Amino acid sequence: MRLVTKFELAAKSTYQLHGLHKEAFIELIKSNARTLQRTNALASLQNIENELVSRVLHP
Repeated sequence: MRLVTKFELAAKSTYQLHGLHKEAFIELIKSNARTLQRTNALASLQNIENELVSRVLHP
């Protein structure tokens, strides 16, 4: 999985963010420990969750 950046996420709808979150979570589950795929999936999940939280706090 490639890393999904904060910049990319800002242009997405909340609905799209939830879809990306699901995709990143599935990639995390499929990945092996200590791989770039797992690192990118974890970082992407964090970025997506941060964007979702920021939208709730600052609508």
